[in-house]
Amino acid sequence: MIPIHENLKGKVAVITGGSGVLCSQMAIELARQGANIAILNRDAKKGRDVIERIQTSGGTGISVKADVLDKSSMEKAREEILETFGQVDFLINGAGGNHPDAVTNTETYQDEATGKSFFHLDENGFSKVFATNFTGSFISSQVFGKDLLQAKAPSILNISSMSAYVPMTKVPAYSAAKSSINNFTMWMAVHFAETGLRVNAIAPGFFLTTQNRNLLVNDDGSYTVRSNKIINGTPMKRFGKPEDLLGTMLWLLDASYSGFVTGITVPVDGGFMAYSGV
Repeated sequence: MIPIHENLKGKVAVITGGSGVLCSQMAIELARQGANIAILNRDAKKGRDVIERIQTSGGTGISVKADVLDKSSMEKAREEILETFGQVDFLINGAGGNHPDAVTNTETYQDEATGKSFFHLDENGFSKVFATNFTGSFISSQVFGKDLLQAKAPSILNISSMSAYVPMTKVPAYSAAKSSINNFTMWMAVHFAETGLRVNAIAPGFFLTTQNRNLLVNDDGSYTVRSNKIINGTPMKRFGKPEDLLGTMLWLLDASYSGFVTGITVPVDGGFMAYSGV
């Protein structure tokens, strides 16, 4: 069991995409730590399911319907959160994902191959994936930024990816967007450094989520060829589990632990980045 961080008690954490596999566990852990949780999702019911789990365990939270690409809906969500909790201390930019229109069928270009190649990628699909992962983080940070500046020891935590460092095959839009997240994290960290607002990111390694399951698991439950390549390239020889992210999250949010840490992206990847393959 992770020790309780007393400094997080009573803090208010806004989590976009908070019903996802990874961010829902972050929300549940922060609630266990005594924080008040506001989950933002396009589908409010999914957010309510997570909040019900939090409340059943004695925590406090609300689910708010909002679209990170619709600034007006985000501003309405902000009003509801402030009306309920009166403040915002942390923002976790977890909304993201991929789309079939921005995914190629093969890892490398083959002139006679069937299915989608680079030349078949849909511009709208590509732009939507980039926007959901990057522009949504920008809009959320802008909407909640001034409230964060009023808080004591505020923090923004962005969600990056292994693909930010070396782009994964098949998913160029997702990879480009996550690379932008790393750069934007550093930019914001410098921009707000003198205000006390810290901005960092976590780059999860390979975790099984709703978005990537069809790429990593066959219909019969066995691993795909892509999954086996990932496992072979991960020294710890397994996929990550959502709870593997929680310690890093708490460290980066709790200023008593990381008060002089800003502008970094922390890989949580089972050694994937460190392994050359030989």
